[in-house]
Amino acid sequence: MTSTDSPDRRRVLLKLSGESFADPEVKYGIDPDTVARVAAEIGDAVDQGTEVAVVVGGGNIFRGVSAAAKGMDPAAADYMGMLATMINALALREALEAQGVDARVQSAIEMRQLAEPYIRLRAVRHLEKGRVVVFGAGTGNPFFTTDTAAALRAVEVGADVVLKATMVDGIYDADPVGNPDAHLFDRLSYLDVIARELQVMDSTAVTMCKENGLDIRVFNIGVPGNVTRACLGEPVGTLVTATTG
Repeated sequence: MTSTDSPDRRRVLLKLSGESFADPEVKYGIDPDTVARVAAEIGDAVDQGTEVAVVVGGGNIFRGVSAAAKGMDPAAADYMGMLATMINALALREALEAQGVDARVQSAIEMRQLAEPYIRLRAVRHLEKGRVVVFGAGTGNPFFTTDTAAALRAVEVGADVVLKATMVDGIYDADPVGNPDAHLFDRLSYLDVIARELQVMDSTAVTMCKENGLDIRVFNIGVPGNVTRACLGEPVGTLVTATTG
């Protein structure tokens, strides 16, 4: 990877759900082929001059064993989920390195044997040098989603946009899986998303993006090449921004 300190580089925060890493047959665990494809597409974007930070979820790990969390203290369950995100973060780093992409994992919960602690200026410097930074363990606090972690990290590192990878083509007015007449939006305002309760991201994350003028693009990770296209700024999926005009 070629590093650069050019101030003109585009910087993005890519939010990946844990489910996007899952084995498509059993719907949990980690599918190596899927992770390798995502890593290759991130690498293509980096090669074309984009600085990429990533926040990963943990649903593919934690939901597979979530019966163990029933009746558990909610904070303890959330910490279990944070550990699940670290498994995915480490898997993505290994896949990126296998593709020749220089990558670092930073954790909001200190675990020095596995990852760097989250330090904002260090993360920014990695990005400036062309390294992919994978953020694990959410915000490090219970009761906050990884969507909120994505919005927070995007603001902290000065990202130009939050890219929310999903399993559908963008934001619809109804569930497209159960409703074939669901309408796909090309563009929405932050207020539209909150008022319609579209639930593409939690309201805390959307509000944080709104208050900091940070656009959100929602796209389908299942379409090969979409990660690269979204990172490069191509109009895939749905754009959430200040106005609909």
